[in-house]
Amino acid sequence: MLATFQNLFAPPRHMILLVLAAWLGLTLAEKYAERHRISKDDLNNITFYGLIAFIVGGRLSFVLQNISAFIKSPLGVISINPDLFDSVGGIIVAILVAFAYGQRKNLALWSTLDALTPFFAVIAVGLGLSHLAAGTAFGNPTELPWGIDLWSATRHPTQIYATLASLLTLGLIWFLKAHPRPGVLFLIFTAVTAFSQLIIHTFRADTPLFLDGYRQAQVFAWIILAVSFAALEARLKSETK
Repeated sequence: MLATFQNLFAPPRHMILLVLAAWLGLTLAEKYAERHRISKDDLNNITFYGLIAFIVGGRLSFVLQNISAFIKSPLGVISINPDLFDSVGGIIVAILVAFAYGQRKNLALWSTLDALTPFFAVIAVGLGLSHLAAGTAFGNPTELPWGIDLWSATRHPTQIYATLASLLTLGLIWFLKAHPRPGVLFLIFTAVTAFSQLIIHTFRADTPLFLDGYRQAQVFAWIILAVSFAALEARLKSETK
């Protein structure tokens, strides 16, 4: 009984990487927030509320989808086990809460997204490292010399691929910094990230498939890439006019 309780509430070590990434990303975003005409207080608040909404919303979404299991084990609702989490639900709730805060404070949407882009970029790096530490988001079996031994096979180190891609994206964002056209920095980040995911998920072994064997993550990445390019073109045209 004691062992079960400890497993339920013991903090996973790889979560520390995400916490550090969030702190570093927010610190970096604060440094350049004023370039996007966003105050540090507003940046801190929208990030804090968004993170809380992501955590609470992701857990509640998972609980609602598995309500029968939590009725039998109510303590699971407050467990810090990251497996009991719906990331899509968390993201939706976080976006709604952040948008509501921005509307209340009359924050410019594109400028706010630009200010938060360094935060998103560092979080992406931390996410890749956390997957590597946890052994999740693993790759297909391979005979390449840089494969890693994981789950009884030598596999593509897709976690390292993702981390390197995120580091390159962060470097690009750092080089561009503030762009005279609001929204361009964020849209470049989303486009580059979506493109990297298209490539990385080719080597992933845990990507869900649907229809005639299409990889779900790659379909979403194509949609995000198309929307990013369309929005980027619209932003550039609007500024030119």
